[in-house]
Amino acid sequence: MALTPQDVSRIANLARLELADSEQAALLGQLNGFFSIVEQMSAVDTSGVEPLYTPLSAVQDVQLRLREDAVTETDQRELNQRSAPAVEDGLFLVPKVIE
Repeated sequence: MALTPQDVSRIANLARLELADSEQAALLGQLNGFFSIVEQMSAVDTSGVEPLYTPLSAVQDVQLRLREDAVTETDQRELNQRSAPAVEDGLFLVPKVIE
């Protein structure tokens, strides 16, 4: 996917950038270089490659540090709602803002 100078002008307009002609030409080269790299990466066959949760796991054995899924805090709903102007059945009541 190669961009044209008109594409760069449109992108600059959408981004509310005012670019000189020399800046547009330089940006065109940079953007086309970026899209060239993306096309090369998209062409790589990654079937059968397991996804990594961290790049470090490609070079060393990394263990996930997961905590046990357990409740560690006490219920403080009443304390937290004490300063609320209106509460009903443990829920904050707010004025209707959409009709």
